[in-house]
Amino acid sequence: QVQLVESGGGLVQAGGSLRLSCAASGRTFSNYAMGWFRQAPGKEREFVTAISWNGGTTYRADSVKGRFTISRDNAKNTVYLQMNDLKPEDTAVYYCAATTYSSGGVYSDRRRYAYWGQGTQVTVSS
Repeated sequence: QVQLVESGGGLVQAGGSLRLSCAASGRTFSNYAMGWFRQAPGKEREFVTAISWNGGTTYRADSVKGRFTISRDNAKNTVYLQMNDLKPEDTAVYYCAATTYSSGGVYSDRRRYAYWGQGTQVTVSS
């Protein structure tokens, strides 16, 4: 079992930055690929970005390329999402998620993720 707790959300003006953190506990966090998803009101949960177990591979949705960066610190059991140049359309609840795959791959399909955090709200004002 893996427990995930997100933090760092809040209200920011367009063009601003936020850094989300996801602290993991339970099973060996460093073995598994991780990802961030988001869900805006009335919309389905969508993929944002993912990172392999060792941080060697990352993948981002087109909508956040050049603005968002995922990273991880396995010594701290934490994955991060640095969000720059935020836009009002980035407003959503952001969820951290963990797979059980340690192959070095990254995954955009939410069905690949076995564990989810409770989410943290990010609101971008125009």
